[in-house]
Amino acid sequence: MEIIVEQKDHWSCMHITERLDVVTAPELEKAGKELIQKSKQIALDFSQLNYISSAGLRVLMILGKQARANGGELVLCGFSGLVQDVLEESGVTAIFSTYDSMNSLP
Repeated sequence: MEIIVEQKDHWSCMHITERLDVVTAPELEKAGKELIQKSKQIALDFSQLNYISSAGLRVLMILGKQARANGGELVLCGFSGLVQDVLEESGVTAIFSTYDSMNSLP
């Protein structure tokens, strides 16, 4: 997994590639918590993510909760295929705001 952070307007965007699983989830959790301390609006770009496990879902819940506790927002963007299936079937898409792509962010 690779995490690339960039600023897009008032959003801090984290582009996540390849796999989000039990091995890589701690890396996203650490990077996400650091970013939440600096930014109120965070978008996770999953357009290059091809797998997410329950450990990845857990990290999303942790980061979303922390973002809300800090008065911020965490949104999910650009997922498809297996990642979309997992996010929808697990109910994650009902919890987070979702966007087709980073270009769709308000």
